[in-house]
Amino acid sequence: MQARQIGRSGLLVAPLCLGGNVFGWTADEATSFAILDRFVEAGLNFVDTADVYSRWASGHEGGESETVIGNWFKRSGHRDKVVLATKVGMDMGPDGKGLSAAHIERAAEASLRRLRTDRIDLYQSHADDHATPIEETLRAYERLIEAGKVRAIGASNYSAARLRSALDIAKREGLARYECLQPDYSLAERAGYESELEPLCRRQNLGVIGYFSLAAGFLTGKYRSEHAAEGRARGGNVQKYLTPRGFALLDVLDAVAAEHDATPAQVALAWLIARPGVTAPIASATSVAQLDELIGAVSLTLSPSGRDRLNAASAGGVRA
Repeated sequence: MQARQIGRSGLLVAPLCLGGNVFGWTADEATSFAILDRFVEAGLNFVDTADVYSRWASGHEGGESETVIGNWFKRSGHRDKVVLATKVGMDMGPDGKGLSAAHIERAAEASLRRLRTDRIDLYQSHADDHATPIEETLRAYERLIEAGKVRAIGASNYSAARLRSALDIAKREGLARYECLQPDYSLAERAGYESELEPLCRRQNLGVIGYFSLAAGFLTGKYRSEHAAEGRARGGNVQKYLTPRGFALLDVLDAVAAEHDATPAQVALAWLIARPGVTAPIASATSVAQLDELIGAVSLTLSPSGRDRLNAASAGGVRA
C-alpha cells in the first residue's frame, strides 16, 4: 500500500490509523495485544492514543491505553514498526489539564513512561486551551522536539481561526508548526470539517487524521432504530444520528456496500481514505475479526457512482 506523509513532517503512514481508545477499556490487554499484532502483520503502522484514554470509564484514571501499548511494545519489540501518536490537554484530574508549558512537559514524561518508549512520533494538542498563549504551547513542543522526545506535533478539535493563528505564530517565531489536524469527520459528520477546516488544511499542507470515522459505530449499520444504542458503551455518541436522515444515509451505504461486495464500515472508511487531503481515518476495533474488516477498506476502491450517491446522501453531514 502507498504510504502517505503527515503534513510536512516526514512521517510516513499507511492510509488507516488504529485508534487506541478501546485498549484497556472495551478491549482487555490480551485482546489489545492480538489486535496490535494483527495490525502490524497486515503491513499497517499508524497507531493513535491519548493520555486521557480511558479516564471516562468507571475505576479508570487515564493512561490505560498508553500502558497497554507500552506493554505491547515491550512484549513484541515492534516499537520501530509503528508511527506512534498520542495527545495531551484533556482533564487528567490531579495531574492537570490544558496546554501550558509546565503541563505539556509533565504529561509528555508521563506518556513516555507509560508507553515504554523514548520518543513520541506525533504529539497532539487534544483540545484548544484559550487560557494559555499559543506561543507558550508551541515553545514547549519545540523544546520536546529539540530534546528528541517528540518528532512532530498536531492539533485536535481546533477551530479554523485558532488553527490558523497557531500556524501564523509558528511561522513568525520560527517554531515547529502543527503538521496535522484531528477533527470529528465522517460520512455522518461533514460540515464541521469541510466548511472552513478542510480548505485551510489543504492550503497549508496539513495532514488530516479524523476521529469517529464510523460515527461512533453508527456507520457500521448496527444501529437501526431509535432505541438501538441503549446500553451500549458509545450509545450517547450515536443517538444524534438516529434520525430519518441518518437512516436514509445507511440505506445508501448498504446499497453501495452490496455493489462492492463489502460491508458498510469498509465503504465508509474507503470514502474517507479517498477524500482529498485526508491522510488516514482513525478506526478502532475490539476484536481481530473486527480489525480484519476495517483493514479491508484500505484496498477498496469505490465506483464513481457509489461515491456520488454517498456524497449526495451525506452532504453537509446528517445533522445539517
